[in-house]
Amino acid sequence: MLKHASRRHGAETGRRQTVYLGIGSNIGDRLTHLQEAVNLLDLLPDTCVTDVSAIYMTEPVGVIEQERFYNGVVKLDTGLSPDELRSHCKAIERNLGRPEQYIRWSPRVIDIDILLYGSLVMRNSVLSIPHEELTKRMFVLIPLLDLADPLHPALQCPVSSLLKQCPDRSVPVRLREGIAIPR
Repeated sequence: MLKHASRRHGAETGRRQTVYLGIGSNIGDRLTHLQEAVNLLDLLPDTCVTDVSAIYMTEPVGVIEQERFYNGVVKLDTGLSPDELRSHCKAIERNLGRPEQYIRWSPRVIDIDILLYGSLVMRNSVLSIPHEELTKRMFVLIPLLDLADPLHPALQCPVSSLLKQCPDRSVPVRLREGIAIPR
């Protein structure tokens, strides 16, 4: 607890950002994998998990011959840069058993994506913020709205408006079980 408290206090010197991450799992004990990911995110330097959405069971996208996903959104307060945060997220994925190389839309123990990073808009060869699929996925928009209704910085409209225009017609099922915020 002392380490966590001192990390929060020491973080006040850097530029803080509110970040939303999408998390998902469809292999093994999905809820446990999501909880482990949230716990590890909260241990990142200069970072604190401030909220977690409800968890939703959703149909897979792309390759449909696989288990359903459990998906949610995690809200962070961080002083990490987008590139640093991405690197840490990839390390957490590998730590929890996701291979470094994988086929797109394949089954996975854990998936962590940066959805929004403050009001930042950026595109490079490894990172797109806001996430390119954000506006097309009910399993991202609905849990994001559990936490807030942030403005999509590139489109300049609230997420609630994006939900109304979303082409995805899937129906995420809210689970009774949830993810605890580490303390």
